[in-house]
Amino acid sequence: MLRSIGPIEILIILLVGLVPLFAFWKIFSKAGYPGVLGLTMLVPLLNVIMVLFLAFSEWPVLKELEGLRRKSPPAL
Repeated sequence: MLRSIGPIEILIILLVGLVPLFAFWKIFSKAGYPGVLGLTMLVPLLNVIMVLFLAFSEWPVLKELEGLRRKSPPAL
């Protein structure tokens, strides 16, 4: 016989689901993209595409860093 899901099970499911979402939110933010793109990890197939996008695209943060390095004189 199956029983209903209790509050402890719901809490565990929420924690297991929210921790990866928070992590992807931070990853997208640190890469220079809007953090809300982390919500795309909830959509099947789109989550795989977004991981590939993160892996192979040039991040805005790195573009900005390269631009700043070109402007400043070399350190001695």
